[in-house]
Amino acid sequence: MKILVVEDEERVAQFIQKGLKEEGHAVDVSPDGEDGGFLAEVNDYDLIILDLMLPKKNGLQVCKEIREHGIITPVLMLTARDSVEDKVRGLDAGADDYLAKPFAFEELLARVRALLRRQSETKTPTLKIADLELDPMSRQVTRSGQAIRLTTKEYALLEYLLRNPKKVLSRTLIGEHVWDMNFDPESNVIDVYVSHLRTKIDKGFEPALIHTLRGQGYILSDNAPLS
Repeated sequence: MKILVVEDEERVAQFIQKGLKEEGHAVDVSPDGEDGGFLAEVNDYDLIILDLMLPKKNGLQVCKEIREHGIITPVLMLTARDSVEDKVRGLDAGADDYLAKPFAFEELLARVRALLRRQSETKTPTLKIADLELDPMSRQVTRSGQAIRLTTKEYALLEYLLRNPKKVLSRTLIGEHVWDMNFDPESNVIDVYVSHLRTKIDKGFEPALIHTLRGQGYILSDNAPLS
């Protein structure tokens, strides 16, 4: 999943980013409310982790504004203030959950999983093309009923492809969504992971599902596209 963290405390932001990346998520970080609100409006995120006290524009303003712009991405609000009034204000502004600082990363991760699970349920319970299936709830992947074991990043890449079936996805789009907005477009890491995925989900199965469009990107389809 692609997650935006809007947090002005660099140490806290890096702590969250590192932990979420280890769980296989692509994570963008913004240091203030103005920049964070802009990123939330121009990019497609699966979750936004938003600090309440931010420079330039506070978290309540950011949350309220993105909701007014029709953005329904789940928002987990962080704050050092744990009063009932502050929680109510955050929830009334459009936040989906509220976590007080300091917090254990395990609790943050549990709340992230709950919000992403809720988001997945509202999108598609099971992602499927041909005989390939991915269950976002259990994170299980099968093809022709056979279980396929994937690494964390392979799973994230496949999930992104399955959420965009029969669409040509450029290396830039894949890099920004599965890695983060600072992904180096000159890196060959996407090609390496696509190759790994092909070996696991296409080798020994028919039809081939992952296709390369030279100069354009990759497409997940049960019909070979015209190049």
